[in-house]
Amino acid sequence: MTTSSNTCDVLVLGSGPAGSSLAAILAEKGWQVDVWEKDPHPRFHIGESLLPHTLPFLKQLGVLEEVKRIGLQKFGAELVSPDHDESVTLYFSGAMDKNHPYAYQVRRSEFDEILLKNSQKKGAHVREGFEAKTVDFSDPSLATIHGKNAQGIAVSQQARYVVDATGRQTFLANQFNTKQRNLQHNSASVFGHFEDVVRHSGKDEGNLTICWFDQGWFWIIPLTDGVTSVGMVCWPSYLKSRTNNLEDFFWQTVHMSLPMTHRMKKATSIMPIVATGNYAYQSTVMTGSQFMLVGDAFAFVDPILSSGVHLALHSGIRGADVVDAYLHGHAQAGQKARDFETAVKHGLKTYSWFIYRITQPAFRNLAMVPRNFFRIHEAISSMLAGDVFGTTPVQLPLFLFKGLYYLIAMLDLKANLVQYQKRKRAVEEEPVASLPPGQ
Repeated sequence: MTTSSNTCDVLVLGSGPAGSSLAAILAEKGWQVDVWEKDPHPRFHIGESLLPHTLPFLKQLGVLEEVKRIGLQKFGAELVSPDHDESVTLYFSGAMDKNHPYAYQVRRSEFDEILLKNSQKKGAHVREGFEAKTVDFSDPSLATIHGKNAQGIAVSQQARYVVDATGRQTFLANQFNTKQRNLQHNSASVFGHFEDVVRHSGKDEGNLTICWFDQGWFWIIPLTDGVTSVGMVCWPSYLKSRTNNLEDFFWQTVHMSLPMTHRMKKATSIMPIVATGNYAYQSTVMTGSQFMLVGDAFAFVDPILSSGVHLALHSGIRGADVVDAYLHGHAQAGQKARDFETAVKHGLKTYSWFIYRITQPAFRNLAMVPRNFFRIHEAISSMLAGDVFGTTPVQLPLFLFKGLYYLIAMLDLKANLVQYQKRKRAVEEEPVASLPPGQ
């Protein structure tokens, strides 16, 4: 049996931050927007740390006050290195743009549901349990989407425009065969939610902590009600080397780091420990006259620096203007799409440079310098705040940071070369698949 629904202007596949934000804006503009979502909300998702420059996006969507109510305010990011005696905290107020001094830590189950419900309030029609299987673009005016609903019944729908916001399922990139693995990065994550993790006091309670260890780095993200998200990102070879179960492996790694041992000394897990592969990829195609790929459906980079939600909301909100132009038949729609692609790729490229090098000794030595030489801390704070799409003149300080990085790497060539070879071998390995809890 096949069921068919009415034709819509835009069919959005997926209801994460990218899909929900795009759907909300287009519905508010008066377009008939349908959303297909395979998995019902609320649902667990990692990536709980927002950036200061994400807040204007939330204000534009009309959800900032709701996010404030569920979030824990954060004013900066703490960096902890095994090679340095003292930690360094980079405050967002020290960024080049002083207008965005804080952000929020949020449970993604709550945050994502706020965004989805906001799209419904704006007029989007959400169908949970609907999963797309194929899209037929043979008709240049109407695409036909085939899939199934939660009961397994075949469904189909026609739309003038299709937006892939399926995240790491990369639905259209798989159909188009345009998904390419990024040969510069590959990692794995092991994470969970915990109670009784040691927190900083006062203004620093909500700050993100990044703690390096020999095989990668840890994150500590405090949430409301005493819950803390803690995870590690490591080379796949390290995860594959484990001889015990995932939970024991996680705690074994925690105890390899004195700062992490201190922060986790009384911590207890409130969910099973989870592992997943973080191999990077990017589609060679992003937009067309009938389709668009947004957020992780287009590209994924390592989750460090809390860039995921920020990049997703940017692509969803700016992508909505491109879709609007195509639906109106504007002559400049193609140019808007090209400008959109350029902006998205610029943000990805900016974060990727740091992500590829963040485990290098030269990066740690430069980031842990306590003084703001050549405005380096301002540049890093700006990048950590998400200021990669605006008019703030961050490019020169970031260029100087990169130049100093290469100089420091040359001065300690052996240590940096050894770490580079480790990363290169990790990239060449097969990506780690997601592991069921407890495996």
